[in-house]
Amino acid sequence: MQIKSLDSLLEDANKIVTKLSYEEACSKIKNGASIIDVREEVELNKKGMIKSAIHIPRGLIEFTLSLNSVDNPNNISENSTILVYCAGGFRSALAAKTLIDLGFKNVFNIGGFDEWVINGGEIQTKPNY
Repeated sequence: MQIKSLDSLLEDANKIVTKLSYEEACSKIKNGASIIDVREEVELNKKGMIKSAIHIPRGLIEFTLSLNSVDNPNNISENSTILVYCAGGFRSALAAKTLIDLGFKNVFNIGGFDEWVINGGEIQTKPNY
């Protein structure tokens, strides 16, 4: 078995997962996309989260959003549009690739939370689960 470095895993993810601009993300949100925040809870408590996002830490993404999961928030289906973000866009790239590997078809990385805030994106302070 070949062991991969983090850089290699990120390179693989970025080849598969489309990174959206702020404007592209806003357009998809207006059309009903689900937003997934994969940061840790301590990060949400410090800075808040994108308005209407669902909090699913990176370590739980496979369990919570698998197509067969009874915990699947908002009944996200294989054809739902899913936007994933974290603090800097790295965990979200890996999480988005994982979702694609699980069978979700319309998954996008929208990068980091600070990037969202700098562009004027709406935020909220209490997580959605």
